[in-house]
Amino acid sequence: MSLTKARLPALLKISSEKNTISCLKKDNKRLNQKLLQLQALLEEKDAQLGLSNRSMGAANSSFQSSGIDGENLRPSSSSEDICAPATSYLGRIPQSEECAAAEPTKFASARVESSSRQDSYSASSLHASSGGVDDTAQKLYGSHFDENGREMLREEEFPEVSVEFQETFLGHTSPITRCRFSASGNNIASASVDGTVRIWTYDSSIPASRNATIYCGAEIMSLDWECKSDRLLLIGTADGGIKAWNVDAKRVVCDLNTTDAFPSVLDLKCSPVEPIFVSAASSRRLGSNSIDSLGYASLTVWNMKTWKAMTVLPLGEDPPAITSLCFNHNGKILAASATDGMIHMFDMSAGLQITGWPAHDSAISSLLFGPDETSIFSLGSDGKIFEWSLQNQGRVLWSKTSS
Repeated sequence: MSLTKARLPALLKISSEKNTISCLKKDNKRLNQKLLQLQALLEEKDAQLGLSNRSMGAANSSFQSSGIDGENLRPSSSSEDICAPATSYLGRIPQSEECAAAEPTKFASARVESSSRQDSYSASSLHASSGGVDDTAQKLYGSHFDENGREMLREEEFPEVSVEFQETFLGHTSPITRCRFSASGNNIASASVDGTVRIWTYDSSIPASRNATIYCGAEIMSLDWECKSDRLLLIGTADGGIKAWNVDAKRVVCDLNTTDAFPSVLDLKCSPVEPIFVSAASSRRLGSNSIDSLGYASLTVWNMKTWKAMTVLPLGEDPPAITSLCFNHNGKILAASATDGMIHMFDMSAGLQITGWPAHDSAISSLLFGPDETSIFSLGSDGKIFEWSLQNQGRVLWSKTSS
């Protein structure tokens, strides 16, 4: 345990550095595109101003011959008049590729409420130097950078936005309990309490033939899409079933079952790299609510080519039920949260638990790695949210209680 635990900082460091380089390359490409757009816009305005000045010069000469002062007819050349379209364009806050994939603009549009914030973005952008990409990014996004040049956005630095509904899908006849976007963001899977799963396609450029209704015959406990395509949807049920639905063939291509001892499939998570997925199943016991009725946990790794179980990850003796799973970006590390408030970390290469710590006083509902993967966020059933450092285990970086 000590040897594998010692590997976590090294694995996290390598993963973080790769992720940081990838993010910086994307940021650099996006900023260069912004600078090119700004340069083209300024050149267009200069051409318009030159054409206007030439026209007014010719008109001034004509009017002077008639005794009329052409200066009274010359348009204002103040920066406010010339750059008004540029301010309108640059005042919008660019979204990251990750956010664009997670929340498509057809479903939600952000409207910036503070006009003074827009003006500050525009003014900062107009003064960006060609040699200072980091400075430009800081001015465009209102962010700060750490010692490695990694962009770190702070929640309080974002302007206030409002979200408007753009489209509604009708079809479920009972309350919806879960909803998942596919990897590309083009498909959505939703599950309701009557054991029905619906697949929706909202992009008009994609054939609606993928839309489907799947009747599972049991309560839906978990949903997850294959990470490398939009073809496969995994469905976990309360009777121990794991179904793999092919959206192109519009049929269940594999129907698995957990052992009788662990009938509730609480979560499913596909690896972002390997053709594998992990299921978190739980036994049952008498309880006053859904959390108390969950018993012991079982974590199983499945092969998506053979559709057979590969291994069972160790959790110790009589482990509390696992409620949420999360892979890091390269699938090397798996995080799992439990009903007793613990967070567990697994090295998927070795198939071993490498560390863990008590994070909440209640069951943990959801778990997610931070954007640079040096931290992890956890949401408790009591409404408390924590950001935990992965470099200094057990250290709280940020916390909030949701209202």
